[in-house]
Amino acid sequence: MRNIYSPFVFPLVALALAACSTAPPEPAPAPQPAKPIATPSPAPAQPQGEWIDWPITAGDWVYRKDGRGSLALFGQADKDAIFIIRCDQSRRQLFLSRSGKVGEGAKMVLRASAGTQSYPASNSGGKPSYTAISISPGDVMMDRIAYSRGRFAVETSGLQSLAIPVWPEFSRVVEDCRS
Repeated sequence: MRNIYSPFVFPLVALALAACSTAPPEPAPAPQPAKPIATPSPAPAQPQGEWIDWPITAGDWVYRKDGRGSLALFGQADKDAIFIIRCDQSRRQLFLSRSGKVGEGAKMVLRASAGTQSYPASNSGGKPSYTAISISPGDVMMDRIAYSRGRFAVETSGLQSLAIPVWPEFSRVVEDCRS
């Protein structure tokens, strides 16, 4: 007996298989990298022992004059200063600034051989971030620093303490503001 369906079977089977097949599946999306978990920065390691024995912070002093008055910057060459003293002649004010940002209620403590003084400190708002205090040129702490035995210390809430060498540039800015 002759199969009458054979000429029609192959096209129908091919059509049926084509109808059943689906497009290849889309590739799975690439896995997203895990987002780092924000953790607060640990407090900087503070120098140990008496401040007079701390290692001197690396850097040099540079004195400059500009339209507002004079300033002395302390830090390493080709980097932002880590400490600045500025005389604003028009206001007859000294501004002492150190690199870094602090929170509300911060204090900056200045230490010299002849004494210690604490001042309220606030962020200066510029880039890079600095924390500053404003004092009178006649503040006794400026003379204590000028005559300190080789160094003075700057301790600021939440920032690493500094031991800065006493060089003439610091005193020169103070004297500029007093005259």
